[in-house]
Amino acid sequence: MFGLGVPELLLILIIGLVVFGPGKLPEIGRAMGKSMNEFKSALNSTAEAKAPVEKAAAKPAEGDK
Repeated sequence: MFGLGVPELLLILIIGLVVFGPGKLPEIGRAMGKSMNEFKSALNSTAEAKAPVEKAAAKPAEGDK
């Protein structure tokens, strides 16, 4: 995952604990998780909306037979 190993992730966690404190860290993680989930669903909905347009563009026009 992004070339990060266990020591790097532990260092990031320790810095997060120092900066935000143990009370805010779960809230921040939850907010980041929700944001990532919404971003993924937005990407999927864009791809789903784009598929019918691409399919229609691939069909030849009825007068071009």
